[in-house]
Amino acid sequence: MKTGFSVLTVSQLNFYVHTLLESDERLSGVFLRGEISNFKNHFRSGHFYLSIKDENAVIRAVMFKGNAQRLRFLPQDGMKVIVSGRVSLYERDGQYQFYIDDMQPDGVGALHVAYEQLKEKLLREGLFDPARKHPLPLYPERVGVVTSETGAALQDILHVLERRWPLAEVVLAPVLVQGPEAPAQICNAIRAMNAAHAANVLIVGRGGGSIEDLWAFNDEDVARCIVDSEIPVVSAVGHETDFTIADFAADVRAPTPSAAAELLSPDQTAVMAEVFSLRAQMSALLVQKVTDLRGRQEKAAKALQRPAQLLDMYRMKADMLDARLAAVTKIQAERGRASFAALAARLDALSPLKVLSRGYTVVEDTAGRVVTRTAALSEDEMLLLRFADGQAHCMVKDVEHMEIGAVR
Repeated sequence: MKTGFSVLTVSQLNFYVHTLLESDERLSGVFLRGEISNFKNHFRSGHFYLSIKDENAVIRAVMFKGNAQRLRFLPQDGMKVIVSGRVSLYERDGQYQFYIDDMQPDGVGALHVAYEQLKEKLLREGLFDPARKHPLPLYPERVGVVTSETGAALQDILHVLERRWPLAEVVLAPVLVQGPEAPAQICNAIRAMNAAHAANVLIVGRGGGSIEDLWAFNDEDVARCIVDSEIPVVSAVGHETDFTIADFAADVRAPTPSAAAELLSPDQTAVMAEVFSLRAQMSALLVQKVTDLRGRQEKAAKALQRPAQLLDMYRMKADMLDARLAAVTKIQAERGRASFAALAARLDALSPLKVLSRGYTVVEDTAGRVVTRTAALSEDEMLLLRFADGQAHCMVKDVEHMEIGAVR
């Protein structure tokens, strides 16, 4: 082994390499283009751990919480990005890696990526389901407006409502409509309107601007507040070509604030025309009803002028009913007598006395039992013979049996 050289520890070596990398200005402001792989979102610390690769090489990278919180989108494996940062060495593991300060999607803006990611997430949760949306009132009494009190959007809404539906009361909840504080103010205004039952319908929106200006209406909390609102919400953000997450979450999307006011306000001219038409129909019905009642009253008055004729008519009806009742009673009585006679004849034919009158006799023994067969008799037995006109006592002198066929 050669002598005269210093022997370094691993820690010393890693510290030296770390110092070299950190002191090289060419490695302190580097931009890299590549594809994300092995992405891990460390939720406890808030740091992002990932690799950046191209066709031939890969480098490990980390983005600390402070920088990660400023991202408008969530990185994903396979996403092509441009990252800026510095190259250094993680001394403990001797790992050469890239420390990311900022990240942008390659070819697509970060806000566009964040917009699409949030839209897909809320769509999967069912927040945009048409079945959960509220219908708008036909004739709103109070219109709540959540927007800037100094913006042109408020004036546009007021002008349209004044022209088309001046009966509606406008309840304003002034808020910031852009900037980091805007989403919280918009949410608080929607919740306050619901808690106070301050309106029949809400217009939530602002005038046009860049995607950055409209970004408060692409906020997840704002979307969820709109969905949770018991008061129907009309989203009116930007121009006709602008679409925000709030538009999908709202019960109805209007392309502009003016269009939202048009949508909510029935045309007072058309309403008045309908009122006049209904009034005319009501008057015609009342006239017809009065005419009918007057005709009935006149008929009743005429009838009361001839009480004797009415009395004769009712007497005639009573006589007709009495005659019909007598005829029905007579027919029923004749049917009853005929039925009774038929039953009496049948009963008479079955009477024992009727049988005896034809020359038959009933034979009874001393116990009163009817004797029907000679086998029940014995010589010198006393019998009672019953005739139609009396009875006779006799003694059996002789019994003669006669064979008869067996009855099956």
